Amino acid sequence: MSPAPKIEFPCPYYPIKVIGDSGEDFAALVLQIVQQHARLADGSRLQSRPSKNGRFQSLQIAIVATGSAQLKTLNEALRATGRVQMVL
Repeated sequence: MSPAPKIEFPCPYYPIKVIGDSGEDFAALVLQIVQQHARLADGSRLQSRPSKNGRFQSLQIAIVATGSAQLKTLNEALRATGRVQMVL
């Protein structure tokens, strides 16, 4: 098995996916936190998809990633909301 490719920073278009408890303010909350820690990639827009039963919501957006420390901090901030289940 070959090793996973390494990400070269800065990465001008780094997609992240956030899955969490659905609610009308969930997307705004996630976007606010993301913008505190990263700049949105050029042309990136928030894409939202509800789960089959509507309990969860999946959000996808691309950021300008500057390093692994930034990604770790962003992940921790999103998880600290208590509404985010997973960050990919």
